[in-house]
Amino acid sequence: MKKITLLIITALISMQWGWSQNGIENFITVKGNKLMDGDREFRFVSFNVPTLNYNEDEFAFTEKQPYSLPDEYEIRDIFETVRQLGGRVIRMYTIPVQLENESPDTPTYVKGPGEFVEESFQTMDLVLKLANEYNIRIIFSTLNNFRWMGGAPQYAGFRGKTVKEFYTDKQLIKDYKKTLKHVINRVNTLTGVAYKDDKAILCWETGNELESTPEWTAMIAKYIKKMDKNHLIMDGFFAFDDVPVRKSAVEDPNIDIINSHHYELDAKDFSKHVKKNIEIVDGKKPYIIGEYGFVSTTAMEKCINDVIESDVVGILIWGLRGHRSEGGFYWHSEPLGYGRYKSYHWPGFDSGTEYDEKNLFAMMRKKASEISGLEAPQLAAPATPELLPIDHTSAITWKGSTGATGYDVYRAEGEDELFVQVGFNVSDAANQYVPHFEDNTVQLGKSYYYKIKAINKHGASGFSNTVGPVLAETFALIDNMNNFGKVFFSSESVTLESSNDRIFKEDMYRFKGNSGDEMIYYVPGNLKKVKIYSFSQGTEGNLTLSIAADNNAYQNQSVSPTNYNNGKGDYGYWIPILYDVEVVNEASYLKIKFSKETQISRVELFYQ
Repeated sequence: MKKITLLIITALISMQWGWSQNGIENFITVKGNKLMDGDREFRFVSFNVPTLNYNEDEFAFTEKQPYSLPDEYEIRDIFETVRQLGGRVIRMYTIPVQLENESPDTPTYVKGPGEFVEESFQTMDLVLKLANEYNIRIIFSTLNNFRWMGGAPQYAGFRGKTVKEFYTDKQLIKDYKKTLKHVINRVNTLTGVAYKDDKAILCWETGNELESTPEWTAMIAKYIKKMDKNHLIMDGFFAFDDVPVRKSAVEDPNIDIINSHHYELDAKDFSKHVKKNIEIVDGKKPYIIGEYGFVSTTAMEKCINDVIESDVVGILIWGLRGHRSEGGFYWHSEPLGYGRYKSYHWPGFDSGTEYDEKNLFAMMRKKASEISGLEAPQLAAPATPELLPIDHTSAITWKGSTGATGYDVYRAEGEDELFVQVGFNVSDAANQYVPHFEDNTVQLGKSYYYKIKAINKHGASGFSNTVGPVLAETFALIDNMNNFGKVFFSSESVTLESSNDRIFKEDMYRFKGNSGDEMIYYVPGNLKKVKIYSFSQGTEGNLTLSIAADNNAYQNQSVSPTNYNNGKGDYGYWIPILYDVEVVNEASYLKIKFSKETQISRVELFYQ
């Protein structure tokens, strides 16, 4: 009965997401310097998705650590995104390894030598199951050279050794081989197919930007081939920008695909370096651009055109992230992105204007079709979204629909009464990790029901589920710091900040104040509750709150702020500090005074 129920649910989900299962018929093979899908040449323009099997960007304000396992909704959203873009390949990042000093509750895949987390690998099972359903191939990278999400440094650390020893130490090589053996021979719990027999895997990549010796690469490739006769192997050596691919990999009979990564600021340097790699490969093997990015749309199109016109098999742009089950998207400021580039969110939004997100996606769809010789997928109205539970009429959020550019919000006073539109083309990509919509037209004491539609230029979805009743006990003024419009007063030196977002849980808009600075908010009623989301470099709060009825005689409010400190991490995170105050006395004004440098990312004022 459980299996029958699961099949029914899967079928319903398939209908909701708008795809049909075609299946993958062939393993990808090599013919000269080409990749082949049966008797058809296989070329692609697509994306890297570093969070396909593991999230590193869970930045809800009260979450202390950023790692999580994606669920089915999130994984499907990625595959549907790539499908709509015409992509045929996704390059995932790596198999995560337990980071030192992380909480035991932090999800990972490898906890120690030969110690694997079954729950996490079941997430990978789901990734491969859906890859087959969506007819999208996976470049399966098995090791990271760096500590991001865990890799060679952590394998070395398990044995008290240094990362420099990883590629030569017999014990460390033996430990890593245990992971390879576990992964390649694993039988998918959802499909019953061993990974080594799964046609959705385009190739095994020896790793991400590995500073490996030629001897290590040859040994690992041979070891993989011994276990898996079906799949190709791609060299994951650190061929980066002007560091060329290795001739030893070109000559190695167990290496099938050569790969390089490129982030040159000047497109002419990209072309020069790729041309040099093509000369080294000399038509002996397929060659792909495994990563490319952080250039303008114009420059990227020129470089993709160079790829299409050359013998290069394909190119994968860095990097794409998808929807989040709790609402909105996962966000990631790129460390190498000159303070400008973030992860891309389909189908492109105003929040991505600085890096030309909308036009880039349009170009990518066109080039994906051009290189593959296949017609670009026909786009349609979005699938029906899911409205999430509502605690307050100012905190309305939803699971987004792939390809939606906005959402219309509807409200009624009874579940069976006429719903009227109260929100128009609301974006789920305007702000990060907060609710999308506040209903400012409620009447206190009344209860309301809500539902939404997803929209894009091709039409609108059906109505979502209905959520309610939601009792309107208070009004709310919500300031996400997009501008100064909701601030009654601020000191001249208070500034709106929109850079270095990573260290502020990816929040794109914040007010910064220093010692002596003040901000004042006003509401047309009596304050009942105040919540201020701030960031500090110390664990103690640097804000003093006071209230007044007439903007004159301010009374200090006693408050014990809560910090959600989890250390500086790899990015130098500031400490999230939440001020949560119940207001008893009559007041319409809130004054915030800074004692040290602090950045405020959100203010919530509840009033009657």
